[in-house]
Amino acid sequence: MPSAGDIMELPAPFLADRAAVDDAQALIRDHGEEAGFAAAARAEQYRVLGNHIHFARWRQIERLITYLSVDSALDTIH
Repeated sequence: MPSAGDIMELPAPFLADRAAVDDAQALIRDHGEEAGFAAAARAEQYRVLGNHIHFARWRQIERLITYLSVDSALDTIH
């Protein structure tokens, strides 16, 4: 079990294309701290519609927004 001093490990999200980054940026600009919830809502809409491709895309965008929201370094810094 991790102790309180352990560093959080969050794997970098998979990004299929530049458009995913642009969509994440637009959500952050339009929704601020609620951007992750907005991406999750879009993913859920596509899940309900049965569109697994767009569902997975918006889940990855949600993960990217979460990854970008962490203030500490999550990976190697060069």
